[in-house]
Amino acid sequence: MTPKIDRFLAEQQPATPCLVVDVDRVAERYHALQDALPLAHIYYAVKANPARAILERLVTLGSCFDAASIGEIRMCVAAGASADRISFGNTVKKVSAIREARELGVDLYAFDSMEELEKIAAHAPGARVYCRLAVENQGADWPLSRKFGTTIEHGRVLMLRARELGMDPYGLSFHVGSQQTDTAAYEAAIARVAMLHTDLARAGIEIRMVNLGGGFPVRYTSDVPEIDAFGMAISQAMTRHFGNDLPLMLVEPGRFLVGDAGVVSTEVVLVSRRGGKQSDPRWVYLDIGRFSGLAETEGEAIRYDFRTPRDGDACGPTIMAGPSCDGVDIMYEKRRVGLPVTLESGDRIEILSTGAYVSTYCSTGFNGFPPLTEYYI
Repeated sequence: MTPKIDRFLAEQQPATPCLVVDVDRVAERYHALQDALPLAHIYYAVKANPARAILERLVTLGSCFDAASIGEIRMCVAAGASADRISFGNTVKKVSAIREARELGVDLYAFDSMEELEKIAAHAPGARVYCRLAVENQGADWPLSRKFGTTIEHGRVLMLRARELGMDPYGLSFHVGSQQTDTAAYEAAIARVAMLHTDLARAGIEIRMVNLGGGFPVRYTSDVPEIDAFGMAISQAMTRHFGNDLPLMLVEPGRFLVGDAGVVSTEVVLVSRRGGKQSDPRWVYLDIGRFSGLAETEGEAIRYDFRTPRDGDACGPTIMAGPSCDGVDIMYEKRRVGLPVTLESGDRIEILSTGAYVSTYCSTGFNGFPPLTEYYI
């Protein structure tokens, strides 16, 4: 909660649910990451929050962009980003998307399979490509290793094939998982990439870029290491494994840049003990839920922090749920949230650090509830 957001909510009292993002805070986080990793090129992960105001501010700061779809590429271009500052970072792309990206001037593409590589070669011939490797995601609240990435052994085969197809086998990448709280995850991943880098050099392929992905955490309900700790761990690992011949480093922050720049303001719709007994669990239903922006509460992975107008009153364990008529629209049940027992229907609650992966999950209008209203200040 920044002072600017606090003032906005107090003065404007916007209808709920809504998301309020302090764009100046995004700029502060960008500079903090730049200071922690001065040799790295920052490619903002657009999927975290593609709001025009955020993209335009990052363009003015000199940021590059990691796009997951042709739609995100169009958004970046419309916000003023040049195509040579955009990476098509999704390893699963439609042929039509590759063609359009190439026509727009995008020259950097991710892949992790032979089929994807051959698609890129056919529809973006000669482009720079980088192979995504699977690495451990231990320590991440939101792991990504099951769906993406290939093995070191197959990565070698793929990069050799890229050269045969006339592509530019430009780099290697990995992702240690979103909301990664252990700096050692980056160190282990860099060691794996360095092994393949050396092997490929022997085969005559010079890897000029290592993409370290994102994953840098924000504080929700627990403290996390500061970005300087990640910067030091990464810099030391890169020097240890690559020596003075450092490849270009890319990082793809999303949550770190925008997460704590945003706050969701929501209303309590109902507080109930459905069995009628004081011993029955207390449920608090909000006007936002898993289908209207809080998808990362799946499996209770991301634990948001809450501010209520009754903070300071006695608290008790609470099951938190959304407003929809869907039985899985429950945010927290196994690990219940301590909320004031005096909370009532109509009370407004602020959900802190919700600038990332909230607005992008709320667009379906499920059950007829309108998408989240957004304010960028």
